[in-house]
Amino acid sequence: MSGLLSSSLGRKLIMSVTGLFLMLFLTVHLSVNLLLMFGDGELFNQAAHFMATNPAVKIMEPILAAGFIFHIFYATIITVRNQKARPVKYAVTKGNELTSWSSKNMYILGGMLFIFMAIHIANFFWHIKFGEMHQVTYDNGLTYVDDTYSLVAGLFINYWMYDVLYIIGAILLGLHLSHGFWSAFQTIGWNSNVWIKRLEIVAKVFAVVMAVGFSIIPLFFLFFK
Repeated sequence: MSGLLSSSLGRKLIMSVTGLFLMLFLTVHLSVNLLLMFGDGELFNQAAHFMATNPAVKIMEPILAAGFIFHIFYATIITVRNQKARPVKYAVTKGNELTSWSSKNMYILGGMLFIFMAIHIANFFWHIKFGEMHQVTYDNGLTYVDDTYSLVAGLFINYWMYDVLYIIGAILLGLHLSHGFWSAFQTIGWNSNVWIKRLEIVAKVFAVVMAVGFSIIPLFFLFFK
């Protein structure tokens, strides 16, 4: 096992598996966040309450944190070794200019995303987990949940600079995913010419969906609230 973790193939495999795991998390995260734009906040509050109290989600939280750590750690190792020996970070095929640029700057994009995530966690996750949250009631007083909607919406409405930062983060995420998505699948064995072409198309679609999906949330609050 230690040999796998220290080998070039093992490091790339860990990067791919953790990357796919984080992409699954992003899909779920975006699905919940899009509820911010519907209704008066009840849907989002109920979804946030479910995510915060569901036992399976609680188990996944430390696994998710470990996934981030491993992804960043092995990305750093691979980048340092690439700079010394100049191997290929991810297997790269001929693609458009955007894909090629992203593939050459994955670590820079990842570093900028890390800064954005640190700000995002400080403003939302940390406050929700360890701060004092106002509660609201639904079902005629039968259900009490944290008013997560007011926290999130308030930040988007009152601080336009955070809206801009959030959109920049979404664009960086899209660029990172435009290469990382298909490269992760290629590393785990889907590397035939037919599959690579298909995965590149899916990667572009997924990257655009993530970038646009996360971007429209601050735009909604900036212009319609």
